[in-house]
Amino acid sequence: MKRILLLALITIAAINLFAQDWKPAGDKIKTEWAEKVDPNNPLPEYPRPQLVRNSWKNLNGLWNYAILPKGGNIPESFDGKILVPFAIESSLSGVQKRVGKNNELWYQQSLSIPKEWKNKNIVLHFGGVDWKADIWLNDIKIGSHQGGYTPFSFDITPFLNKSGDQKLLVKVWDPTSDGYQPRGKQVVKPGGIFYTPVSGIWQTVWLEAVNTCYVSQLKTIPNIDGQNICVNTCLSGSDPADIVLVNVLDDGKIISTGKAAAGQEVLIAVPDAKLWTPESPFLYDMEVEIIRKGKAIDQVKSYFGMRKISTARDKNGIIRMQLNNKDYFQFGPLDQGWWPDGLYTAPTDEALLYDIKKTKDLGFNMIRKHVKVEPARWYYHCDREGILVWQDMPGGDRSPRWQGRNYFNGKELVRSVESENNFRQEWKEIMDLTYSNPSVVVWVPFNESWGQFKTVEIAQWTKNYDPSRLVNPASGGNHYDVGDILDMHNYPEPKMGLFDSKRSNVLGEYGGIGLAIDGHLWETGRNWGYVQYKTSAEATDAYINLAEKLMELIPYGYSAAVYTQTSDVESEINGLMTYDRKKIKMLEEKIRKVNLKVCNSLE
Repeated sequence: MKRILLLALITIAAINLFAQDWKPAGDKIKTEWAEKVDPNNPLPEYPRPQLVRNSWKNLNGLWNYAILPKGGNIPESFDGKILVPFAIESSLSGVQKRVGKNNELWYQQSLSIPKEWKNKNIVLHFGGVDWKADIWLNDIKIGSHQGGYTPFSFDITPFLNKSGDQKLLVKVWDPTSDGYQPRGKQVVKPGGIFYTPVSGIWQTVWLEAVNTCYVSQLKTIPNIDGQNICVNTCLSGSDPADIVLVNVLDDGKIISTGKAAAGQEVLIAVPDAKLWTPESPFLYDMEVEIIRKGKAIDQVKSYFGMRKISTARDKNGIIRMQLNNKDYFQFGPLDQGWWPDGLYTAPTDEALLYDIKKTKDLGFNMIRKHVKVEPARWYYHCDREGILVWQDMPGGDRSPRWQGRNYFNGKELVRSVESENNFRQEWKEIMDLTYSNPSVVVWVPFNESWGQFKTVEIAQWTKNYDPSRLVNPASGGNHYDVGDILDMHNYPEPKMGLFDSKRSNVLGEYGGIGLAIDGHLWETGRNWGYVQYKTSAEATDAYINLAEKLMELIPYGYSAAVYTQTSDVESEINGLMTYDRKKIKMLEEKIRKVNLKVCNSLE
């Protein structure tokens, strides 16, 4: 007993010694949550809220890293420690180094499998790795993944040592803006509206214990008109005779049940449904079991919201966006999802939630997640808090010739076969990630012609893959007669340059009111905004003036609008908040009051 206690104390001391070696790198501004990052246990929350099992282990923490020339061998030694899951260019990684297209980033970590997981299959999960990842376990290459924004996993059971620690090695290559891959606002030379590269692991890495047959993915499709939901399950290791059982719960009580054979859709009645809205974001709990020969061999927990997003013509002949069969004006900020300390990664789950709660506090009912994809927990928070989400595809490759808003026309980019296939793969994986989140209501494949190609084909594929949501084919881009939405951008004032009688018309971006707050700037002397003011009062007055002009246009056709933007990002100072989230830059109550008027403008 004394020996076990001594070993435990030695282990704890070693962990604490490693933690003492870590500290945020650089001298840029940081959020208050940076001080709450625990290097022994960063981002400890369960990473996949829509498919929950109890048997899991978080692998976040200090790993070894090395930067080596591209195409070289597995490293024999390492440069130091990096705090996973923060990108190597970020302060919270403790490294803050660039990698570039000519180098590869290597990670190494030892991991142990809990004894209670004996006779279980072990799945290794990566929440997000930017961009191309190769994985080794115990010196055996077990797989690869290409795509910087979506989760991937491997069943590592066959490659585990029978005893002792397991050696995990990860190689990442990320060419940022020197490559064709989707990258959003990342560029090699940041400035203006483009920002620092994000390379490597930037979301939680974790282990999960499962049975040989298990649920690997759920897709839930609500139908408020039919008073039911359909649940599609992706199973690993199933037999044709297996049965999927789904229970729907309200306040812990089962209210409905559905069954289907493995591989078949499960239909479950939800009579007198409590509808999900931003004003009342009610969520039903869901239990899913795989039944084999009368016994449950796998069980997972999930949730869903009963809501419908659609369009309909109003009494004046204008196509309006509807929520649950009622006209509903969607209004929210352009949300980039960047952090001064973690770049793509919020320092804590509390920070991740803060932006969503503050958006609602300011009176908005929607967020446009701009050319970035968030971890699954962000969408979970949106579901719980009650806010609509437009999900952008991150831009990449080159931009085609801008057509000067030449309606239904435009010479588009011709991508390489590799680039086009990669775009399709990543877009499908992004849609799969958020398919079951009730908060997500609009897909946006392209933004402002950035990498825009085959718009009609991509928009039609998007709609066919998910007919339950609206498709905004090109937000502010080269326009084609496809999809559910015509989206215009205009800075700073709201204007309606075009009108489509067959689709919903939206103002996908406007505003961009700049205000530099000393002590809260990423850098001094290079700050950029569409228009700039010197005081909070001046910026607030300008904001209200733009909101009032927007309301004048709503009766003539606008069904939604997006204000730029949630927070400052690096040298871009158009935010409602400072980049470090320590200051609301405008007068909050006045902003909330006018925003609520905009949101309720169709009532």
